[in-house]
Amino acid sequence: MKVVRTIAEMRAIRAGLAAPVGFVPTMGALHEGHLSLVRLAARECGAVVVSIFVNPTQFNDKVDFARYPRTLESDVAMLKGSGCTVVFAPEAGEIYAVGASTSIDVGAVAQPLEGAMRPGHFAGVALVVTKLLNIVQPARAYFGQKDAQQVVVIRRLACDLDMPVEIVAAPTVREADGLAMSSRNALLTPQDRAAAPVVARALNAAHEAFGQGERDATRLRARMTAVLAGEPRAQSEYVSVADPDTLAELERVGSAGALVSLAARFGTIRLIDNILLTAA
Repeated sequence: MKVVRTIAEMRAIRAGLAAPVGFVPTMGALHEGHLSLVRLAARECGAVVVSIFVNPTQFNDKVDFARYPRTLESDVAMLKGSGCTVVFAPEAGEIYAVGASTSIDVGAVAQPLEGAMRPGHFAGVALVVTKLLNIVQPARAYFGQKDAQQVVVIRRLACDLDMPVEIVAAPTVREADGLAMSSRNALLTPQDRAAAPVVARALNAAHEAFGQGERDATRLRARMTAVLAGEPRAQSEYVSVADPDTLAELERVGSAGALVSLAARFGTIRLIDNILLTAA
């Protein structure tokens, strides 16, 4: 496994990698969820590139950007034996040259949910993913379903720009108590960490109601809201039952199913999670 820090190094190594090349973009602070993506890519591809880059353009909160965990040494150690071939870990100045001014607007799928709560977030995601895909040139790029809207945005981006890459979404990896694995979990206080599984319980309440025949989206949202309200440490930001492709909010869940998602704060830490409802 090699660690490279520049675009020139990455391109030189890329020329000799076994096809097909898989790519797992990350912001570091790796956990089992990331490693599951790497192992999946290793099973399906001849070589795997993992990027570690805390992307400044997708943060609309400077404090959030400053406190995001940066653990490159331990991340590299975790990747050994995972199937990773190359770690691409550039500095910000390597990715964003002085004077760079290009931006990418992905359109309607980037506007609701996380887009509404974090203005400019998906413009930053779209730009850095485009740059990384151009540098690495993978056949497949792997993302976690936990960031469901991000997956929708990147699929739209790849389709609209005719990128020759398959976007693969892998299932969310969870802790034993149901909490979706996230680099932000490490920032929770012990009390908030104990309360955080309410997020998964709220989603499960909607899933159970759906399994019992409930198709009214307003009532499914109400189920989630009620569960979150039962945990004083959770401050709900949104609950959503949306079309899985367009992210438009639904009145009823039809044959296409729904993306059920929510965001909640625990102290200063913000957690997101989701599940897909599919018709039997």
